[in-house]
Amino acid sequence: MATGTSLDRTTIEQLVRRAVMGQLSSVALEPAGLSAAAPSELVVSISARHCHLTDEHVEILFGPGQTLLPEKPLYQDGFYAAQQTVMLVGPRRRMLPTVRVLGPTRPASQVELAYTDAISLGIDAPVRLSGNIEGTPGCVLVGPRGVVELKEGVIRAARHVHMNFRDARHYGVKKGDLMKLRIESPGCTMVMEDLIVRPDEYAKLEVHIDTDEGNACNLEAAARVEIFKQEPACACRH
Repeated sequence: MATGTSLDRTTIEQLVRRAVMGQLSSVALEPAGLSAAAPSELVVSISARHCHLTDEHVEILFGPGQTLLPEKPLYQDGFYAAQQTVMLVGPRRRMLPTVRVLGPTRPASQVELAYTDAISLGIDAPVRLSGNIEGTPGCVLVGPRGVVELKEGVIRAARHVHMNFRDARHYGVKKGDLMKLRIESPGCTMVMEDLIVRPDEYAKLEVHIDTDEGNACNLEAAARVEIFKQEPACACRH
C-alpha cells in the first residue's frame, strides 16, 4: 500500500490556483470580436489636388478612343496617377494649369482640392468624402482635345483612413467611425480629428490628408505617426 504526505485543503487550493493561472498566462486574451494581431504599418499620404474622370470625359478631353495611361502606382493597389493632366478653370477665369488625373476611371467625374486651391479659384468647395458630390460646385476642365464643363463635382476631400477589416477589428472601428491622427514633428506636433474610417477587404492602412494639412504638420519631417479611435462627444447635459 502506497503512503504519502497528506495535504490539507488550503494547500490543495493553492496548487490548483497556481496550475490554472499558469495555463491562463500562456493564452493571449483579447476582447470579444477584436483581433490581437498587430495592425499593419501606418502610412500617411498627402493627397495633392487631382481629378477623377469618366470614360466619356477622358475621350472628350484627350481624344476619341483614348484611355488613361498609368504613370505611377499609388499606395492602394489598383490605383495610379495617370500621365494625363488637365487645366482647371474656376469662376472669373481663375485657373490651375496642371491638375493630375488619377485612375482608374469612375462613374462620375470629380475634382479634389485643398482649401488654398479652392480659394485661389474662387470656388466655395465643401468638405466631402470622395464620391459624395451632389449639390457641390462645378468647374471647367480643359484638355488637349476638348473641354468638359462639370455642373458639380468640386470638393475638399474629408481626411480619412483606409484599412482592411483586420485592422478595423484591431482598432475597434467600423465604416464611418471617426479616428484621430497624431503627427510628431519638430516644432509642430499636432493631433488631427475626424478622420473617417473607410474599411475594405484589401485596403492598406493609409491616412489621406491634403497639402494644406501636410504642410501644417510638417509631415515630411515627422518622426512618428499614430491613429486611435475618436470617442463620440458626450451629448448629455449637466
